[in-house]
Amino acid sequence: MNDETGTGTQDTPEGPPSEGTATGTGTQTGPRPEPLRFFGTTWLKHDDGYTARRIAASAGSLLAAVAACLILRFAYQGIQIADVGSLVILLVIVMFAICSALAFGHTWEAFKKRPDPDRQASLRGLLAIGFVGSLLAYFARSLVEAPGENLHRQEYEAALTQHEKRTKRRTGNPSKKRRRS
Repeated sequence: MNDETGTGTQDTPEGPPSEGTATGTGTQTGPRPEPLRFFGTTWLKHDDGYTARRIAASAGSLLAAVAACLILRFAYQGIQIADVGSLVILLVIVMFAICSALAFGHTWEAFKKRPDPDRQASLRGLLAIGFVGSLLAYFARSLVEAPGENLHRQEYEAALTQHEKRTKRRTGNPSKKRRRS
């Protein structure tokens, strides 16, 4: 249940915010802001603990990145103990470094514009290997804003503008219009 409206939450993560209908608490119509992960709709007005959530998101993603690096360090030590050779160790290090850099770039760009779903599906393996890069991108972006806030704000404002244009054109009751003879 959505705390603000008393209605169920909308599941439209792929597209821009959809137009809402009358809510349980009033007659609000028009587009609704799309909730962000960990932030809900607090990004719209920066209320209800928005700053605390940003601090928590920054700290959490940084701690997760550090923990991931420690796990990778244990994996590296396991490869060293296995004595598989320096070429394999070098390839593993280079693979994680490149995948992390690509994942950082992809995640950073996803905060600016919606990624193509087909491309996202084809990069799933690369993003899984380079998860440290994705965590670091989330950390860096949450220092500035809620990750994805700018993109969602642009989409929401465009939807509001479009909604206002449509509602201005439709004034009055069309059934009461006089027919021309």
